[in-house]
Amino acid sequence: MKTIQTSLLTACILIIISGIDCQAQNKTWKLEECINYALGKNVQVQKSDLTSNQNQLYSDQAKSNRLPSLSASVSENFNWYKGFDSSTGQYGSSNGSNSTNYGLNTSVSLYNGSKLNTKIKQAELNLQSGKFYSELVRESVGLNILNAYLQVLYSYESVKNAEKQIESTTEQLALAKERMDLGVISSSDYLQIKSELASEKSTLATAQSQLAIDNVTLEQLMELPVDPNFSISSPNLESLLVEFAQPDAQEIYNLALGIKPEIKNIELTKESTVLNVKIAKADYIPTISMNAGLSSGYSSLTSSGYSTQLSDKINPSIGLTLSIPIFQKKQVKTNVGIANIAVTNAELDVVNTKNQLRKEIEQACVNVVSAKSQYIASLEQNQSSQESYDVTDEKFKVGLLNSVDFLVQKTNLITSESKLLQSKFNLIFSFKVLDFYKGVPLTL
Repeated sequence: MKTIQTSLLTACILIIISGIDCQAQNKTWKLEECINYALGKNVQVQKSDLTSNQNQLYSDQAKSNRLPSLSASVSENFNWYKGFDSSTGQYGSSNGSNSTNYGLNTSVSLYNGSKLNTKIKQAELNLQSGKFYSELVRESVGLNILNAYLQVLYSYESVKNAEKQIESTTEQLALAKERMDLGVISSSDYLQIKSELASEKSTLATAQSQLAIDNVTLEQLMELPVDPNFSISSPNLESLLVEFAQPDAQEIYNLALGIKPEIKNIELTKESTVLNVKIAKADYIPTISMNAGLSSGYSSLTSSGYSTQLSDKINPSIGLTLSIPIFQKKQVKTNVGIANIAVTNAELDVVNTKNQLRKEIEQACVNVVSAKSQYIASLEQNQSSQESYDVTDEKFKVGLLNSVDFLVQKTNLITSESKLLQSKFNLIFSFKVLDFYKGVPLTL
């Protein structure tokens, strides 16, 4: 009886686990889910987070450097010696002694040319800069996922179009077979339709292969093990094909300067580099530090007891140290010069980053305008091709058009549909890239 209950329990557990696995495999991924999953798995994102954690430790340590240092010491010494008898001029037998010393020392920097405070400020800047760099990495991952996601949707639509064409051509082939059997068309006309069907099947196979490749690309970007059941949701993309005003590159650039993490990161890096000059110049200035100590000890050569000696030999001390740099072999001057060069280099990095952002935004604006023009042209061409095909199809069905002329028009329709599909996704991606620079979240 127990064996039967155990078997039933095991079967139930397996069914539950299988159901969970089935749900995981049949999951349909949305764009936001893909991005969030990728951010949680991406190695570069994790490393940037670790860098931020490291910068936090450096910042905490910089603040702690203002605190006094405190150390304790204990030493035990053993000595052996031979007593010398001056009357006989000879050494006696070996005697031993031991001594114990205790010490407590502290020191604190009172003034060092504001070097400690400057380093604290620099550590804070580095901490903030690291956070913006982490954000930059996350944005890059999100944009790559968006591109791959749209590519999968494009390939999926290509497969659907190819299947639709095959379905249409299959019906036309059946009609052509009937007309050939009745002697209305020649066998060569029938074979041309059959050849077109074979070509479209080859196109479908290519589209399916590309869809599989694009799925793998997206999964790998997400750091998700390749799953043949992987699928993404198909949002209503038509709502994204909206009318828009001519994008103003300067306006978008001004907006991006205040929100993009790469700008904030590079500007904070420059500020941190400027502080290196101040830190280097601080070595020209004298420093003041305070030291204090407390010591005591015991020696076996003294007749008094252990505790009595420790009490009698307590020696407190306190002192100030003024260090004045006089000649340092040009080391400070060299450090200041190197720091100034680093500042100039950081300023150039800021200019270069801003210029790069401006160029990217200008290109994004041009891409949107161009993609919109291409989409409108492709839409008009497709509508015209569809109308021509409908007329041609009617003529072909009633035998007023041969297969050659019919296939020419069908090919034109297939080409126009392909161009329309490509221009549609190109426009959507262009819109999203522009939104990306505006700080709009990546969604579909």
